[in-house]
Amino acid sequence: MKKICFATNNAHKLEEVREIIGNRFEIVSLKEAGFDGELPETHETLEENSQEKAAYLFEKLQIPVFSDDSGLEIVALNGRPGVHSAHYAGDRDAQKNMAKVLDEMEGFTSRGAQFRAVITYVDGAKELQFEGVVPGTIAMEQYGEDGFGYDPIFFPEGADVTFAQMTAEQKNEISHRKRAVEKLAQFLNSYL
Repeated sequence: MKKICFATNNAHKLEEVREIIGNRFEIVSLKEAGFDGELPETHETLEENSQEKAAYLFEKLQIPVFSDDSGLEIVALNGRPGVHSAHYAGDRDAQKNMAKVLDEMEGFTSRGAQFRAVITYVDGAKELQFEGVVPGTIAMEQYGEDGFGYDPIFFPEGADVTFAQMTAEQKNEISHRKRAVEKLAQFLNSYL
C-alpha cells in the first residue's frame, strides 16, 4: 500500500481525510512519518503556504506528501482574515478572532464570505493543488456551541444554522476540506 504523509498531527483532520481517501493508500500523520519539527508558513496566500509546507516536508521525508491551508475569507473585509484566520486577533484564540471579525463587520449589510481550503500534493514527480470552497454569510452574533474557529458565526449557503449548530457529520458533509480532499482522492485513484 502506498504511504502518503498528511502534514498534520490533528487526529480529527486525519480521520476525516482517511475516510474520504479510503483504504487504497496509507495516510500517515507527521508523527507517524517520523517528523516532529515545525512546518514553515511564511506567505500571504493559502496557496503559497500550502505549497511551502508540502515542498518542505517532501524534502525531509522523501515520500509523497500533502498539506492543507485554509481560512475564512470575507468579501466586505477584502478577503480577511484569510491566511491569518487562526491568529487574526493576535493569537490562536477563537473567541477573540470572532469578536474582531464581528467588530469589523459592524455596519455592513453585505455579509458574504467563504471558507476555503487549498491542498498541495508533492511526490517529486508531480506537484498539484486542489481547492475546496464553502460559500456562506457571516452571522450578526455567535450561534451554537460545537465546531471550532469561526464556526459559530458562519452560515453555510443554503443552511439556516451555523457550522457550530450542525453535527460533526453534517458539517463534514459540506466542509471545504472535504471538497478539496475529494479532488485529491480522485487524482490519487487515477494517478497511482
